[in-house]
Amino acid sequence: MVKADFYETLGVTKTADEKELKSAFRKLAMKFHPDKNPGDAEAEKKFKELNEAYEMLKDPQKRAAYDRFGHAAFEQGGGGFNPGGGFAGGGFSDIFEDIFGEMMGGGRGGRARSTGGRERGADLRYNMEISLEESFTGKTAQIRVPTSITCEACTGTGAKPGTKPTTCATCQGSGRIRAAQGFFSIERTCPTCHGRGQTISDPCTKCSGQGRVTEERSLSVNIPAGIEDGTRIRLQGEGEAGMRGGPSGDLYIFLSVTPHEFFQRDGADLYCSVPISMTTAALGGTFDVVTLDGAKSRVTVPEGTQVGKQFRLKGKGMPVLRSTQMGDLYIQIQIETPQKLTKRQRELLQEFDQLSSKENNPESTGFFARMKDFFDTLSD
Repeated sequence: MVKADFYETLGVTKTADEKELKSAFRKLAMKFHPDKNPGDAEAEKKFKELNEAYEMLKDPQKRAAYDRFGHAAFEQGGGGFNPGGGFAGGGFSDIFEDIFGEMMGGGRGGRARSTGGRERGADLRYNMEISLEESFTGKTAQIRVPTSITCEACTGTGAKPGTKPTTCATCQGSGRIRAAQGFFSIERTCPTCHGRGQTISDPCTKCSGQGRVTEERSLSVNIPAGIEDGTRIRLQGEGEAGMRGGPSGDLYIFLSVTPHEFFQRDGADLYCSVPISMTTAALGGTFDVVTLDGAKSRVTVPEGTQVGKQFRLKGKGMPVLRSTQMGDLYIQIQIETPQKLTKRQRELLQEFDQLSSKENNPESTGFFARMKDFFDTLSD
């Protein structure tokens, strides 16, 4: 089976620079990522092809060999791709994490990343619900998060107190080893220290050499006024502690605003549907609306108000995040038809109907007149 050209796979030209390659890979990888296409074999295949192409072209030496010899440069022991589609010793998940860096979750599954021989802790997610009133005023919330923290006994080193990790004899502390294969010198993670550059002969008994222990922490989260549903708040360094003294991950607070009984939100504006009586709509009148700030606002209904009419209360909506501006409140009128009429009420309405003229109901009169003209035209 003939393999597709790596440049065509990424949708770039042979003159594409490193930035163009990275941008093209990122866009396509997001589109075909298995997490976004569960059960789609074609998407998974395409994703592996993208990783294989990017892994090859991002490395100047590999790219030069590919430009000169094509796919033949890596066949018959010249390179060796693993089943995941990445270069031997890597794997497409490593490429994906390299591209997307500190995106939420620290890569697929919140995997810890290596930092100078230490492993960064995973990012954590916390889901929080707040009311529309709390979104209006803002709040400081206290949350409890079970997470991994640095072991106090060994101060995060993973070694028993009084001892310390030693430099890995296999990789001499680099965390990587090199092996010549074909045209290239292949660098792989050290199998002895697993990329940490150090080994622990006498591990800490409290954390079993991990350098961290699990504990529930209480954190204070500031929710600013005007925050919207779906907003993500990042607490830097409040995620899992890193392995053996590595940097901590981040904690992401995902906010959802619960639906309100009276108000619907659209950005900084609020909408409220208010039913009024038929007589108030016909004769005019007033009513009071309680806004989210607890104040009352009076709405004047002019004579002859129709259903669907909107009244705007300026500055009575939601705060605009991190500003002094306020949205507006829109009141939409719904006219309620009287129910359970008494005999006298029915008589009065019938009398009113008999006395009504076209001028009293211009919309309905005009509508039925236009409909009649339309069907008269069809019958001609």
